[in-house]
Amino acid sequence: MKTLKTLLCIAVLAAVGSARQAADQTITQVSRSAEQELAGSVEELNRVREQIANEKLPLAQELTALEEKLTDLRRESETVTRSVDAGNLELSTIKAQTKVRQDELSYLGNFLDEYARTFDSKINVSELQRCGAAIETAKQATENTALSLQEKFERQTAFVTMTIERLFDAIGGMRFPGLGVDLAGGVASGQFAIVGPVALFRGDAGGATGLVVPQSGSTKPLIRPLEGELQAGIVSLFDGGDGLLPLDPSRGGALKALVQKTNIIHIFEKGGPIMWPLLVASILALGTVIERIIFLMRERMKRDPKALNAFFTAVTDGDIEGALRIGNASQFYVVRALSYALTHKEQSLPNALLYAQAQEMKRFSRGVAVLDTVITLAPLLGLLGTVTGMMGSFSLIGGELSAPGAITGGIAEALIATAFGLGIAITALLPFNFLNARMDEAQHEIDSASAQLELLVRPTPTQASVVHTSEPARPKHLEFANS
Repeated sequence: MKTLKTLLCIAVLAAVGSARQAADQTITQVSRSAEQELAGSVEELNRVREQIANEKLPLAQELTALEEKLTDLRRESETVTRSVDAGNLELSTIKAQTKVRQDELSYLGNFLDEYARTFDSKINVSELQRCGAAIETAKQATENTALSLQEKFERQTAFVTMTIERLFDAIGGMRFPGLGVDLAGGVASGQFAIVGPVALFRGDAGGATGLVVPQSGSTKPLIRPLEGELQAGIVSLFDGGDGLLPLDPSRGGALKALVQKTNIIHIFEKGGPIMWPLLVASILALGTVIERIIFLMRERMKRDPKALNAFFTAVTDGDIEGALRIGNASQFYVVRALSYALTHKEQSLPNALLYAQAQEMKRFSRGVAVLDTVITLAPLLGLLGTVTGMMGSFSLIGGELSAPGAITGGIAEALIATAFGLGIAITALLPFNFLNARMDEAQHEIDSASAQLELLVRPTPTQASVVHTSEPARPKHLEFANS
């Protein structure tokens, strides 16, 4: 056992010694290899050092060039930055100036638009036939969104140029062809002449000639002929350039008043054919009223209350003959009626009173029926004129678009006829009521006097018995009752 352990120990020691020897050999080999590699690396390092040394100068030169280029680029960048800053500042200035110019263009455009919109109110209506298209083009320039700003401005400036040319043409007066409407509603072609605030028209071939009067809603003015020397002066002015001009220092005010002055003859002519029956009715009413007023004045002058009192006194005293003499001598209608009734009292005093009263009232009612007829007839005639005038106006609707004067003429005819009919009826109504009041007064006076006469003449039964018993018989026509 010990020998085995000893052998084992020897074997282990021998193995360890062999391994140490092998390790020493390996270490020696590695050391040699490391020295060789070290020598190679040093040699490589020397070559790299030499290469670096050889390449260092060009790189330094290139680096210097790159640094100089970088400096140039920085300098250039600073220049560009300054340029950009200056450009931004200039751009801001340009934007501000552009906004100012846009504001100026907007103001100028609004001003030109307002000028175009109000220009037609500053010129005579007849000039719309000459420059109406240019005015409408300028008005629509701002409303047309398809137009550019420059196109709008060009149209507006073209309109301004036209108005300036018109201003030079208006110096000393101007003439141009056109259309006007005469008083009958017909459209007439001719020449317009504008001198200052006055516009005149002369129709072709001696047609409608006169003063130009604007018509609402129409570019064709109404031609209002003047009278006398003014009308002849207008004709001479057109024919030879020399004549009377209807001008006044009130800037047309007096001339306008002259045109608008009411002329009953012109109004009558505008009323249409129905005005003639109305004229006849007014003449009848006026004649009746004048005759009745004269009649009432004469009857008032014939009033004689003293004769009436004397008549009743005579009847009361039984003096019938005296009462009749008073009645025959008096012109007072009450006394005259009582005298007639007293003359025929033998037949029937009440009937005689009624007859005398009817005769006197017939004199008072004369002409009242005429006034009553006129009061009823005049509004009906005016209504008939209204219907015929409106029929004429509606017959023109849908026809010529250039005849607004004829349409308004029919309406004027209707209104004039109605106004005249109502005016005649209202005017006749006042004297009609006045005459009825005077008739009622006369009726009341005659009724009162008749009742009093019947009381005086008709005897009572008691008084009659007294007459037969205590007094001698009297003639029947002298019997009367004491009041």
